[in-house]
Amino acid sequence: MESGWIDISVPIFTGMAYWPDNPPVQMRRMMDMDRGDDCTVSVLSIGSHTGTHMDAPSHFIRTGLAMDQMPLDAGVGPARVIAIDDPDSIRLEEIRPCAIRRGERILFKTRNSGRRWEKEPFHKKFVYLSTEAAVFLARRQIRLVGVDYLSVGGYEKNGLEVHRALLGGGVWIVEGLNLSEADSGRYHLICLPLRMQGADGAPARAVLRRLASSKSGRKGKRK
Repeated sequence: MESGWIDISVPIFTGMAYWPDNPPVQMRRMMDMDRGDDCTVSVLSIGSHTGTHMDAPSHFIRTGLAMDQMPLDAGVGPARVIAIDDPDSIRLEEIRPCAIRRGERILFKTRNSGRRWEKEPFHKKFVYLSTEAAVFLARRQIRLVGVDYLSVGGYEKNGLEVHRALLGGGVWIVEGLNLSEADSGRYHLICLPLRMQGADGAPARAVLRRLASSKSGRKGKRK
């Protein structure tokens, strides 16, 4: 992009991929100038964890904060994209050497970003965060973690454990990213969810802009 900003959120549209027990996405025009109406107005029916979205602690923690209680700086500020080689999961052995520090915003780029997953049927074998890595990140007290599929935890394993470790440890979660155009390195992140009162999660728009002093890091752009 000429402005230097990279849009790392996916578009929302009827028929896009969604978590199996969540509601499907439906968009339709209630009013349409092509049908002679004075203006065009659309109706949108989605779950709170559709496409690129953020999880509030209340998603898995009974007494946790709701989406409208998120501090703005959780999703706004310096962030780091880390490319992951493992084709199955984000493992502790691979992220430990990255010197992740307290307060960082970490976005993991995996093979998920190598395809337009939002246009495909739900895929159970996506790359997810291992339980050990989630516990490690929570103990590091990072500010935010982002992943490039619909869940930070796996579909057939550890979804509950990973969410509880992160959200219970004060880590905000953004899921459903598209990091295909983002090299490893340091960026300025803006990720703001809809201000849905009392919500357990909400769709978000997320963008990155590379920091001037950033280098590509230990790994290059994942294809």
